[in-house]
Amino acid sequence: MPYRPADTRYDAMAYERCGKSGVQLPAISLGLWHNFGGVDRFRNSRAMVLRAFDLGITHFDLANNYGPPPGSAETTFGRILRRDLASYRDELLVSTKAGWPMWPGPYGDWGSRKYLIASLDQSLRRMGLEYVDIFYHHRPDPETPLEETMGALDHAVRSGKALYAGISSYSPEETRRAAQLFNRAMEGGLLAVLRDLGIGCIVFSPLAQGLLTDRYLAGIPADSRAAKPHGFLKREQVTEDVLAKVRRLNECARARGQTLAQMALAWVLRHREVTAALIGASRPEHIEDAVAALDQRTFSDDELRAIDRILAPSGGS
Repeated sequence: MPYRPADTRYDAMAYERCGKSGVQLPAISLGLWHNFGGVDRFRNSRAMVLRAFDLGITHFDLANNYGPPPGSAETTFGRILRRDLASYRDELLVSTKAGWPMWPGPYGDWGSRKYLIASLDQSLRRMGLEYVDIFYHHRPDPETPLEETMGALDHAVRSGKALYAGISSYSPEETRRAAQLFNRAMEGGLLAVLRDLGIGCIVFSPLAQGLLTDRYLAGIPADSRAAKPHGFLKREQVTEDVLAKVRRLNECARARGQTLAQMALAWVLRHREVTAALIGASRPEHIEDAVAALDQRTFSDDELRAIDRILAPSGGS
């Protein structure tokens, strides 16, 4: 059956203006970091993308190295675009990034103009797109002048291969300098810098690679990210101390009438500087649960203090 999106897809989703720009982003965006690669089932990947769009999620976030293997998430998304979403391209906001290792040799990593522009061209071919809506530099490059990296992003926009430029994992100081350079051509203090400069913020991994869900309450599931050999979340990171905090946070969420994942998303979205929370998912129901977080986004002072105590390095009291 040909795909037809839900007529109600824009009825409930909240859209926020990204900084001082004209673009609006859905409060919940879908990231394709995991579960969309060549090793994953295409049918499930397709079901998640289409369910997300039915729920009003218009922003789909990728990177050149997402997979595994690297590049395969963009290929998967390109298949879904051609098969189901080609006629809805103008309703979608597609972002991709470059900055981590992608191909051998000195030109396949970091932040040179050579790497960034070549990577963007490859990403466009894999997805079958003429342009992406946002092109990010994925991480700072200590060896390349920031002027060159920002110049490459500026070139991507001026050439029409990207409509907007972004940066990821930059410190507050690097963010301020990058913004100054680009205008001319959640770490500590970052929200203040973004507020001062009028730059929007999309928070990635708000569920800590799935750790802030109910999946880990009884330990590490066999099919979880922590159990996968190619996962970013490592088994040794999921200690008993971490799990104890997760369980206490889950008690706070239940008292609020939310799942743990919903509370974690609401906690991130409470900051007015945060435009959107970028979630991952392994099945459509996870996306539905995340969108439901928008029904309860406020916290009492007592709730915030209780969460701070749990998250304190000492474990709280």
